[in-house]
Amino acid sequence: MFRRKLTALDYHNPSGFDCKDETEFRNFIVWLEDQKIRHYKIEDRGNLRNIPSTEWPKYFQQYLQDVNCPFTPQERQESVDWLLGLAVRFEYGDNVEKYKNCQPASTTDKAEKPLDPLIHLDGSNPDFKAGVMGLANLLKIQRHDDYVVMLKAIRILIQERLNPEAISKASQSKEGLPVALDKHILGFDTGDATLNEAAQILRLLHIEELRDLQTRINEAIVAVQAVIADPKTDHRLGKVGR
Repeated sequence: MFRRKLTALDYHNPSGFDCKDETEFRNFIVWLEDQKIRHYKIEDRGNLRNIPSTEWPKYFQQYLQDVNCPFTPQERQESVDWLLGLAVRFEYGDNVEKYKNCQPASTTDKAEKPLDPLIHLDGSNPDFKAGVMGLANLLKIQRHDDYVVMLKAIRILIQERLNPEAISKASQSKEGLPVALDKHILGFDTGDATLNEAAQILRLLHIEELRDLQTRINEAIVAVQAVIADPKTDHRLGKVGR
């Protein structure tokens, strides 16, 4: 999820960067501060550069506070994405002449998809917030602090679950298949043949419900990943300066 920004910053391994690797993560933070952000004076970067120190997490937390990052060290992916956004902004500010004549990718690649219209929405507009909340409540979608992100989740749900094909499929009645109960081992004996048969039926129904639940969980995971993995999602909040 960081590849594009890392590539823009000339990071040595944009495709293989793993922020969950503690050593790699700490080295990355040092590189980002030394080469791109440069919020601290050189002589004040010693704590961050002391990568093996057990106190390093505390210094990193202080660093996030000093650059006014809205995320905590525990929100590692979000804080990394925010710091990368800050670094890209500084990189552009330091090389305006280099980048101002760059042609947008859409003018050079005719096959590129059109821009997402949601990026033009004003997420702070009260009417927009009220409308998104109304839809979210109607569709029973989890609330999110970013209303644009919540609207993206609504769009995904509508596209995936409320399209004509999905509605038609959901309205079709399901016909059960005959099941030979004697081929399914109950695992215990109630002492009554009728009760044993009823227990087997209940167990099979429970298994079917678990399968349906797993399918719904998988669909929810895919929907969430589609939102948080969107490279155009911008988690940078607040005003930050050097």
